[in-house]
Amino acid sequence: MSARKASISRKTNETQIEVHIDLDCAPGSGVQQVIDISTGIGFLDHMYTALAKHGGMSLTLKCKGDLWIDDHHTAEDSAIALGTAFKEALGEVRGIKRYGYAYAPLDEALSRAVIDICSRPYCVTDLHLKREKIGELSTEMIPHIFYSFAIASGATLHVDVLRGENDHHRAESAFKALALAIRQAIERTGGNDVPSTKGVL
Repeated sequence: MSARKASISRKTNETQIEVHIDLDCAPGSGVQQVIDISTGIGFLDHMYTALAKHGGMSLTLKCKGDLWIDDHHTAEDSAIALGTAFKEALGEVRGIKRYGYAYAPLDEALSRAVIDICSRPYCVTDLHLKREKIGELSTEMIPHIFYSFAIASGATLHVDVLRGENDHHRAESAFKALALAIRQAIERTGGNDVPSTKGVL
């Protein structure tokens, strides 16, 4: 089986980002999982770490952004870079399950994520976040991170926080649910077919 890895650089006047991703590092794969995230925003690092850990992928993501302005460019551009690297690593949508869904609890919070790796990017989120910020990450950026990842990766994505009181728990359970859904969707079927009646995705 071919390795599903990618390395990309994304540089703009607002951010400089390096991403290295390996999609096949889940327990039992025999590949050591390496996660090294540095965006300058602690809570965002925490969320990307959870995404990689529970998604069964190795991920190195380094971002230097214009945080003296605010967190928008760093959050948005890192999600774009991550989605781009994910799409490149996955390659042609062939021989995978394509669809994934998962629920993830974190104490009182419960989230659901559903993904379709289909080359038709779309994103719907309903997170019920109340605080203005979690750490140094604006809560308004969290749905935008999911949106930016979906658009860049070419996936349809639905993420819903079904219940919860603590915004840290709500957000983290949402990222963990997405991680589990991705892990399911990219699982190899053992075949080489395109998972679509169209014959192409």
